[in-house]
Amino acid sequence: MRARVSARDRQGCVRATLAGAALLASAMAASAQTTVTLSAPATQVVYATLRGGTYANTNIGTLLETRSATDTSYERHALLKFDTETTIPLGSNVTSAVLTMTVKDASPAPTRRIAAYQITQSWTETETTWNKRRVGQAWTTTGGDLGGQVAVQSVSNVVGTHVRFDVTSLVKAAVSGSLGSSRYTRIALIDLDAPTSESYRAYYTPDDVAANRPSLAITYGGAAAQTVTAATGSTLRVLQYNVHHGGIGTDGVYDPNRVADWIVKANPDIVSLVEIESQDSYDSGSGVAQYQAMLQQKTGVTWYALDIQDYGDWTSPGIRNAILSKIPFSASYRHEYSTGRDRTVGGITVAVNGRHINVMSTHLDPYDEANRTAQVSQLVSYATGFAEDRIILGDFNALPYSSEVTTFTKAYYDGWAEAAKVGIQQSAPDNPNGYTRNGRIDYVFYSRGEQYLTLKSVQVVDTRDARGIMPSDHRPVLAVFSVK
Repeated sequence: MRARVSARDRQGCVRATLAGAALLASAMAASAQTTVTLSAPATQVVYATLRGGTYANTNIGTLLETRSATDTSYERHALLKFDTETTIPLGSNVTSAVLTMTVKDASPAPTRRIAAYQITQSWTETETTWNKRRVGQAWTTTGGDLGGQVAVQSVSNVVGTHVRFDVTSLVKAAVSGSLGSSRYTRIALIDLDAPTSESYRAYYTPDDVAANRPSLAITYGGAAAQTVTAATGSTLRVLQYNVHHGGIGTDGVYDPNRVADWIVKANPDIVSLVEIESQDSYDSGSGVAQYQAMLQQKTGVTWYALDIQDYGDWTSPGIRNAILSKIPFSASYRHEYSTGRDRTVGGITVAVNGRHINVMSTHLDPYDEANRTAQVSQLVSYATGFAEDRIILGDFNALPYSSEVTTFTKAYYDGWAEAAKVGIQQSAPDNPNGYTRNGRIDYVFYSRGEQYLTLKSVQVVDTRDARGIMPSDHRPVLAVFSVK
């Protein structure tokens, strides 16, 4: 029986995509580079294969296989867990991390696209199955709880072929400890191509000869560059704003400049923008880049951007959310919900007053309550893969008393409702209930497990001009937190 890596390997981060170019370095100089290769069985890496259907409750602890199939009895996901917690010093500046796999057996298909994903929850190699991550604890989603996709490679059917996945972003986030208490790196390999009887791939395991074992080569040097927070110090100002197809006002005029002016007046550190448009009938360019440029021009400071396409086709045209931040972020991530009309969530990790805060943005199904309910359930599960403290912003298309929101507030505080309890909510005199659009459907939520956030105020911003015209059919919501 193979030994567990560590009992401390609890829920950790999902895929974190580094925004390294955006980090502001401290004066600390990096030390010489060190490269370590993790491949030793049991002590440095453990593994398992998940197989569905009639094998859904069977632990397959001696194989590493991938296969795409219409019958889940044939589908396989390969899991690996590397000890980057005890082998890489906390705070090390990871500059490269490459996972190498070697093909051991294959069916005739010449190539298959295999993706490396972050596994968002801990699992026990001698107990995990398609249904459970360990005895008595089910996966939230059968087949493994996946975070974002980290890398994709074409894998041939030639035995002995080495396949290398660049997983630097994932390992850097895991090693930094910024996304969870566990600093282990957990990876799933999954076949992305269409199901076929020829999709099978098997890989040498850590128990095979050393030259063929899965290995994770990590290069690091000294302490990681320290992020510099915004000038607000221990205060964090976040803004949620649905900008109506990029900036169509209540007068029917498309004018993003008006929206940007109101954002500048609100003076947020981080803004969640919903209903940005890119390369479509509303905006022929990139709406995210346009807003980023406008805010930089109007404020004279650098803004960092995360583009979150609504349907999970991250580089495709169309409607999307964006997170824009004055604070450089150490990581970013995106996830597509699996139920109903395609919708997504994205987030960033920032450092404020020495604390790591995860800020997420989402836009739930506008048409179907059942879809929203399912999306809320998935959002709660997905977000638990990220460390406290968490702030979730978005247009939920649901009123505060709806089942969707009341379900969500079992895990998260509703900023406006909490502010109203102690009289720190603000809105226009004709809008005492803080409506954002025919009711209150835009929210600033923060996690009930938070340790460092204190809500100071919440304001539904009155964006009417002298004629009563607003630059969007939604009003923005501004929340101010102190971070201790």
